[in-house]
Amino acid sequence: MPRVRRGTKARARRKKIMKMASGRRHGHGDQLKTARDSVIRGAKFAYRDRRVKKRAFRGLWIQRLNAAARAHGLSYSRLIHALKKAGVEMDRKILAELAYENPDRFSQIVEEAKKAA
Repeated sequence: MPRVRRGTKARARRKKIMKMASGRRHGHGDQLKTARDSVIRGAKFAYRDRRVKKRAFRGLWIQRLNAAARAHGLSYSRLIHALKKAGVEMDRKILAELAYENPDRFSQIVEEAKKAA
């Protein structure tokens, strides 16, 4: 039986972990065991927070819409209700962007919604 030289795959696996852990502090960037734990933990947080980010942005859009609606004498919930009655099919992201960047156009939309309500 021929001699088998091992280590290529294992070395590549360790190298991949160490590359992902580079720049971390207190042994998490240069000790394999702690680096592996740190990388796995970081990946868990990254996976979770990609979903949390979506929630956070939706909250921001709602806050911006609420502020803009109150400037026009409405609450957020009354604005959304009026927009649905008026048949305006814009989502919160676009509405918040309009309220933030183009207040004139947003006020026109609010007036249309007030008429429909």
